[in-house]
Amino acid sequence: MLVLEGVIRDRGSKYAVSGGPCRSGSEAKAFVADLKRRKKFAKATHNSWGLLADNGPLKDDDGESGAGAVILRMLEQANLRNHVVVVTRWYGGKHLGGDRFRHVQNCVRTYFDRMTAEDAR
Repeated sequence: MLVLEGVIRDRGSKYAVSGGPCRSGSEAKAFVADLKRRKKFAKATHNSWGLLADNGPLKDDDGESGAGAVILRMLEQANLRNHVVVVTRWYGGKHLGGDRFRHVQNCVRTYFDRMTAEDAR
């Protein structure tokens, strides 16, 4: 499990991104449950995720409408299969409008960059 905290801050909202190998919806739900064992993540407003599993794409917006679709689209573009990516948001009290989708994209890009750097070691 790779967890990157403090990726983005905007108008009081904070974002983190996490991920790891995963092959099914039940494994993705277990991954999120494991992540939420950390008190900070259990208190998050949203833990949205996407997964390109062998049996098809899976996602959960966790109340952040459209976030799972953004994550899935980026997984498809990167052709990253059997790997769950979770974008966590702690709501800061101000609506972000369409900026929230850009933040989800930037979190996923940051995750991909770190994954690539870790693989290069």
